[in-house]
Amino acid sequence: MTERRSYTDEFRLDAISLVVDQGYARAEAARNLGIGAGMLGRWIRKHEQSGDHAFRGNGKLSPE
Repeated sequence: MTERRSYTDEFRLDAISLVVDQGYARAEAARNLGIGAGMLGRWIRKHEQSGDHAFRGNGKLSPE
């Protein structure tokens, strides 16, 4: 059984930036970072929907 990995907010935002700001293909960016393209896609969608509050972490309340 594999151990579940966790990623910092900074890592997630940097990964999103590769696709959104720097023009990398989602699959290419994910492969270079060692993560799944589906996971990166979820991060991008979540960031587009929630902006700066997308990755609020454990125990942090959303502005709502």
